[in-house]
Amino acid sequence: MKHILLAVTGGIAAYKAIDLTSKLTQAGYDVRVMLTEHAQQFVTPLSFQAISRNAVYTDTFIEQNPAEIQHITLGDWADAVIIAPATANTISKLSHGIADDMVTTTLLATTAPKLIAPAMNVHMYENPRIQANMATLKADGYHFLEPGEGFLACGYVAKGRMAEPLDIIASLKQLNEGTQLENVTEANGYFAGKHVLVTAGPTVEVIDPVRFVSNRASGKMGYAIAAALVEQGAHVTLVSGPTHLTPPDGVTFVSVTSAEEMFEAVVSRYDAQDIVFKTAAVSDYTPVTKLTHKVKKQDGNLTVEFERTKDILKYLGEHKTTQKLVGFAAETRDVAHYAQDKLARKNADVIIANNVGDRSIGFNSDQNEVTMYFKGGDVQPIDKGEKTALAYQILSALESRWDV
Repeated sequence: MKHILLAVTGGIAAYKAIDLTSKLTQAGYDVRVMLTEHAQQFVTPLSFQAISRNAVYTDTFIEQNPAEIQHITLGDWADAVIIAPATANTISKLSHGIADDMVTTTLLATTAPKLIAPAMNVHMYENPRIQANMATLKADGYHFLEPGEGFLACGYVAKGRMAEPLDIIASLKQLNEGTQLENVTEANGYFAGKHVLVTAGPTVEVIDPVRFVSNRASGKMGYAIAAALVEQGAHVTLVSGPTHLTPPDGVTFVSVTSAEEMFEAVVSRYDAQDIVFKTAAVSDYTPVTKLTHKVKKQDGNLTVEFERTKDILKYLGEHKTTQKLVGFAAETRDVAHYAQDKLARKNADVIIANNVGDRSIGFNSDQNEVTMYFKGGDVQPIDKGEKTALAYQILSALESRWDV
């Protein structure tokens, strides 16, 4: 088998398909990707095009070559088809012979072996109708990789996680050899078993009992990364400034308020970590004097003297031994310049930068758009999307470079 057709459907596990594409390509397969309309809510065609070096197919009615009917040509081209993640919706449509998009049309047209990796909520997976639909497809010759157990995007810790990319590739090889497929459902990716510390949210610097200095950081990006790491099997410590968010299940949660408290919480745990994600927006300055009584309104101006806080990322960069250090840079201009400068000055392994001047991806937005700057000069942009989806794409980009 050389030609692999990958069908990606609309679930949060679609981020894993990016990593799967990368690993298939590295293993020597020629990969072409199809995305459903709903899959594009989580991942973009450009990500798969950049990794596979092939065009990405999203619409039955957009014929890239007028001399071909693309869903027929793709089906004939494929030596095997992988559907990952496979949602309950797509499984149900296939079992009833419905062909209403690029993915289902091509799958009905191909005679190549088909490997399905379901991913969904545990109750959806166990629903009698879904089980019956999967049984129908198995009887029709489809091969299934059962989902694993672990932290699901819905918050459950149960069965429903899409099989890991390396397990899918192993099953593909078994399929090629004609042997029975065996599931490996334990987390075994790069982050599995790693001790990872994530900082998130703002810090608050007290002026007096009723006034303080802070910033607009919501903590959403850091919390999303922490949740994704738990799902990947990591041991996660989340050190967070004040937010309105609920800590993800499975993390060790440490609540702090000031920059000094965050410094102490991070430094005291640093030696035990394999990786640190410093996503928190830490105050650069703090009042020299914290007043014990409220400052009363008076004529004229008020002057408050500030001093620099401790630079947590710089300290970690200066004292790291074997740790991987991921920093974040929230900028409003010259994003690339400041990110690369920060990467060098702080001795980080990666700086992930975004333009918070764009309110659609700013501190309180549910969406983000970032660029990853790696030590050594590699640069990887990640297109605008939900922060929960971006978290998985960030981890996938790191794993593809570090898991060597």
